[in-house]
Amino acid sequence: MRERTLTPLDRFLSGVNAALRTMAAPAGRPARANPADGVDESRLSDVQRAHAAGLMRVNHAGEIAAQGLYQGHAAVARNTEIEEQMRQAADEELDHLAWCEQRLNELDASPSRLSPIWYTGAFVIGAASGVLGDRWSLGFIAETEEQVCAHLTSHLDGLPDDDARSRAIVETMRDEEQQHGENAVEAGAARLPAPVQRLMRLTAKLMTTTAYRV
Repeated sequence: MRERTLTPLDRFLSGVNAALRTMAAPAGRPARANPADGVDESRLSDVQRAHAAGLMRVNHAGEIAAQGLYQGHAAVARNTEIEEQMRQAADEELDHLAWCEQRLNELDASPSRLSPIWYTGAFVIGAASGVLGDRWSLGFIAETEEQVCAHLTSHLDGLPDDDARSRAIVETMRDEEQQHGENAVEAGAARLPAPVQRLMRLTAKLMTTTAYRV
């Protein structure tokens, strides 16, 4: 049986569904077990707890943006295999989103109140870059994941030493983000110009600084 080709309406409805799934953030119901399962909770001071919550809120916001980015790219992908790769990566990162929200709940903290902005902005950026072609879309993914891995490594350095539960989540996320970046390179990603890379870093800095507090 021949697989049905998605129409623009199909893609639009798929994007709406993805946005709703992302905003709902199914805490407690990820497809895979939380890496922190079985890791004992540590006693953290109020200052340590607040700092860990701020970092995990940033990670949660980053996963919201990742959903928008992947779904935006998938919405305009010209190669069906690349589109499927994007959607599979987005589905896997829904687990990251749920794990971060679970940890925020444990820390008596809430996700960023600006989540709709993070998702919408990333979706628009993803779709806009994807219009240029799949190689550039994949290049954007590869560069994003490279920057995300560096960002997660810095969080491992910044988390309280005793916060083993947050560390378990962040370490797993970093490993999987690295794999997503490698997959994009293997699929034919183009290297983005240096000015674009710098602009992406500035945009990420704005989001992380804001999400830490709001």
